[in-house]
Amino acid sequence: MGRNTIDRLLDGAYPDPDGGAPLKVATRAVAVERSLEGMEADLVRPLGLGQRLAVVSDPQTHGIMGAKLTRALKSVASIDNVLLPQHLHADGATVAQLRAATRSADALVAIGSGTINDLCKYASAQDGKPYIVFGTAPSMNGYTSLNAAITVAGHKKSLAARAPVGAFFDLSVLAAAPQRMIRSGLGDSLCRPTAQADWLLTHLLFDLPYRTMPFVLLEEDEAPLFESAADLLAGDLGAMERLTHTLLLSGFGTAICGNSLPASQGEHLISHYSDMLPDERRPFSFHGEQIGVTTLTMARLQERMLEGPPPVLAADRSSEQEFVAHFGAALGPSCWKDFARKRLTQDRADALNARIAEKWDAIRGRIAGVTLPSARLAEILTRAGAPRSPEDLGWTRDFYLGAVRHARKIRNRYTFLDFAADARVLDDLIPRVA
Repeated sequence: MGRNTIDRLLDGAYPDPDGGAPLKVATRAVAVERSLEGMEADLVRPLGLGQRLAVVSDPQTHGIMGAKLTRALKSVASIDNVLLPQHLHADGATVAQLRAATRSADALVAIGSGTINDLCKYASAQDGKPYIVFGTAPSMNGYTSLNAAITVAGHKKSLAARAPVGAFFDLSVLAAAPQRMIRSGLGDSLCRPTAQADWLLTHLLFDLPYRTMPFVLLEEDEAPLFESAADLLAGDLGAMERLTHTLLLSGFGTAICGNSLPASQGEHLISHYSDMLPDERRPFSFHGEQIGVTTLTMARLQERMLEGPPPVLAADRSSEQEFVAHFGAALGPSCWKDFARKRLTQDRADALNARIAEKWDAIRGRIAGVTLPSARLAEILTRAGAPRSPEDLGWTRDFYLGAVRHARKIRNRYTFLDFAADARVLDDLIPRVA
């Protein structure tokens, strides 16, 4: 499985499939074991993190691993036990609180998954300190990435952070995580085909950089993982190991690229849009649960766009005033600033139409070659008992249709959402794909 790939990345010995120098990641140590019991101090001691460590957890993860790690790491360094409140938000205010609480520490030890990891990796980057993570749930692919999802003044952004010096996973702990969190990790892994298709689209249309490397890293584990989707929920540690490797390697792929392009495209924009416009009437859902649903939408949209004749694109006529009217005075200008960088002028639309008319069969053939059928993706979620529709998430149909329609407006990232909108077919397709 992907263990050998991870070892070679840590050693700087993985051949670059795109022809560059051998690949190496900033993370120095990874452990994925059936149990880490009694190994904790031995994993951390060689990393030389300093004399004082801040062990960061919340009430739930403190009970799962934090208390035990605090005791184990006392043989390594002095420990500051930083207990964050339940139901955290990865936002600027919480980052400031975490930095204040860890000011005297030489390094941070994150105990948790998505939110705690993002907070620690971003706070450590701001303060120039190393951090390590002990994962408590296989819920997302951001453990080893170089970016953190942080909400700034209401606008959810992917901000530069730092990779963990070490990332450690006890498979028995991961297998005992809430099933929704396990399904979330599967959902976050499911978007590889739609994210790759979106990224490849921008390469073929705009000649922007593109790499096969992040996807080659995943090839060994992806198919067996998708086949064992049901086993994940039955406590199968072999299936859990495949999921963990997939999540780690996805993060490493983005770290090597230096951005989240390989793993976060149109499906993530739809999810982020919903996070930016919270509604207390919508029940809580995990990030990866949302991504499973939005991935199905993007897969169907991509299929519709690729099966038809060459699209004819038109210049975008949006205005900042429209963005302010939709997102409000605080978010509107920020979203417009990002969106304006990718919006099509008439000259750009004309140039793209000439390229599409000449090369459409080659473009759609190459993109289709990296996708998986939407029906296959839906089957994988079904076998895991994961959400497949907005209604499964507790979202209203009207809200979700609006999210698909407007999600492209929150970020300078051109995806099939933009492609369909610029072809003036997005509104017609949304009811059929959402």
